[in-house]
Amino acid sequence: MPQSPQSHPPTPEQVRSLRRRACAVFLALSLTGTAALTALTFGAAPAAHAAGVPAPSPIGIAGRGASVPFTELEAEYAATNGTFIGPDRLYGSLPSEASGRQAVTLNAVGQYVEFTLAKPANAMSLRYSLPDTADGKGRDATLDVRANGQSVKTLPVTSKYSWYYGGYPFNNNPGDTNPHHFYDESRTLLGSTYPAGTKIRVQVTSTAQSPGFTIDLADFEQVAPAAGKPTGALDAVADFGADPTGGTDSTARMQAAVDAGQAQGKTVYVPPGTYTLYDHVVVDGVTVQGAGPWYTVFGGRDPVNRNRAAGFYGKYVPGGGYTGPVRPHEANGPSKNVTLKDFAIIGDIRDRIDDDQVNAVGGAMSHSTLDNLWIQHVKVAAWMDGPMDRFTIQNSRFLDMTADGVNFHTGVTNSRVTNTFVRNAGDDGLASWPQDKPNTNISFDHNTVVLPILANNIVTYGGKDFTISDNVMSDTISNGGGLHIANRYPGVNSGRGTAVAGTITAARNTLIRTGNSDFNWNFGVGAIWFSGLNEAVQGASIKISDTDILDSSYAAIHSIEGPISGVEFTNVNIDGAGTYAIQAQSNIAAKFTRVTAKNIAQSATPIHNCIGAGLQITDGGGNSGWNTGQTCSGLWPAPVWTNGGVPSDPTTPPTTPPTTRRAPGAAGTGGMPRPARSGPRGARCPVPPRGWPPARRRPSHAPGTPAGTASPPVP
Repeated sequence: MPQSPQSHPPTPEQVRSLRRRACAVFLALSLTGTAALTALTFGAAPAAHAAGVPAPSPIGIAGRGASVPFTELEAEYAATNGTFIGPDRLYGSLPSEASGRQAVTLNAVGQYVEFTLAKPANAMSLRYSLPDTADGKGRDATLDVRANGQSVKTLPVTSKYSWYYGGYPFNNNPGDTNPHHFYDESRTLLGSTYPAGTKIRVQVTSTAQSPGFTIDLADFEQVAPAAGKPTGALDAVADFGADPTGGTDSTARMQAAVDAGQAQGKTVYVPPGTYTLYDHVVVDGVTVQGAGPWYTVFGGRDPVNRNRAAGFYGKYVPGGGYTGPVRPHEANGPSKNVTLKDFAIIGDIRDRIDDDQVNAVGGAMSHSTLDNLWIQHVKVAAWMDGPMDRFTIQNSRFLDMTADGVNFHTGVTNSRVTNTFVRNAGDDGLASWPQDKPNTNISFDHNTVVLPILANNIVTYGGKDFTISDNVMSDTISNGGGLHIANRYPGVNSGRGTAVAGTITAARNTLIRTGNSDFNWNFGVGAIWFSGLNEAVQGASIKISDTDILDSSYAAIHSIEGPISGVEFTNVNIDGAGTYAIQAQSNIAAKFTRVTAKNIAQSATPIHNCIGAGLQITDGGGNSGWNTGQTCSGLWPAPVWTNGGVPSDPTTPPTTPPTTRRAPGAAGTGGMPRPARSGPRGARCPVPPRGWPPARRRPSHAPGTPAGTASPPVP
């Protein structure tokens, strides 16, 4: 029977019961299918609503993260007669991949989740999970969308873009181990604008197509009308015959349109419609503009040549980051002066094949901009193979990729990702990897990166003079942390000028429930972590300031694989760590000034140190809560979670965010057995050998990785 709605947080026994029932629901459905330096919003369960545990939200943190056009409402705090699941961070469990690690499962006709609009809205994007099918191909189903009791939409939902198994790069075989990547999103225009206070209900009308539906959240927004053709623009439909019904392949017609736009110096306007592309369109010196990402949508994949799919690519640079075959119209890059804006690319990528060029945006583009794009169901939203210069991604949404959200690969300079929302990437959310040519002066700022399924929210592998600031990172799932700064992956070394160098500024970031268990290492990765795998991180100035590290799944700060130096932590608030405040597994020299910590699970020994004098702490004053004891027990403790997990006293959940003092003037791998998860009590904690974990990723069109090194991110 579904759990009755509650008007108060669950008791400890109810929590244990809920966790047991969550596992039961998850297994049943699977088998059936075959600091705070700024204000935080805490989820709270109103009367007669689901029994969600209060947890900090990554949305709406003033001054930090992307300024999104939607209002996010979590299912666990909505009215429902379904079953609350979570909180749980165990890799492979259904709630572990939900926002806040909690959700609601509906498994009977008439069950629903009902959201109350906080602002007027005419559109909704629903994040959900359906169980897989026995053959791994996935299922299609529908949900009824109701406004104040009246049915207004039938929402298609699917599991065809979710459920992966096995070891890297993963497969669609339910008989393999390690099921993960459970969730997807479906969007709809509601047909009318509904005022604040409207009850929008998502309800099950049939279980014939799917035995269950797990609802994570809904994003509601007010979508503006479709934009018309700019004066003087070319029309891709009227002038070049692109098919807005999606019934035929429009690749050649779109290529003709952009070539004409370049030749004539005119914008190419793409009217409302759904356009099928069996290959990427190569752009150079042109603006491609849609009617808005809710109206102009590109999609498709070649039914024969499955390594080609919808996208827009710049021209490849000879000797650059891309080393695969190049067709004549793709050669002699980089492209320059490209603008792609106001449309969506919603692809049809249901697997991860590293060599396939099925990214939404790729190649090399200098002096170019991506603006207001919605990208979903592709391999990588934007894998950019330099050298290239002055490239900007802004005001965009990247959802449900099988690999990275963004990767700046090889010789990318003076470039930026800003005001962009990334959720459910299959690998790193935002990444820079200068494989054999330096990446310099990159800025990842004012972005929100949520729920990367593998690896990190934001990472720089090497790089010089980076800014990673004013971001929100939350809910890392496995094998990574929130923020990673490292000399890792092939080609990253000082001999090539690609190692971490110059000044790396990470200021005013908020990390929530980041870091998680690495299923290769079988211990936790920190929320902010450093690696010197290829060579020591030295000679750079790494400044981390005015940062909140909240409810980390394991350690808050972590060093591993090689010596780290030149790090300064200033005005850092650590509130909640599942294990330690600091986990030193390699030599690290760092200065700590006004770094405060509380709610550290290992409060008696908040520093894990098995390197002895290799941990060199310079005390800049104003520190508290973390330098009170050290341990090297040889065992990894089981994590204990706070805000987003089960509170130690569920009857008194947090009601106000923690605060941190400001400084004066400060600005506001393959075929592995299923691992033991989440740091089982009694697990050994050796310092891992260099080159461990085993290869997680491999290069695309690159020579084999030498023994003893990790494999690179994949385009």
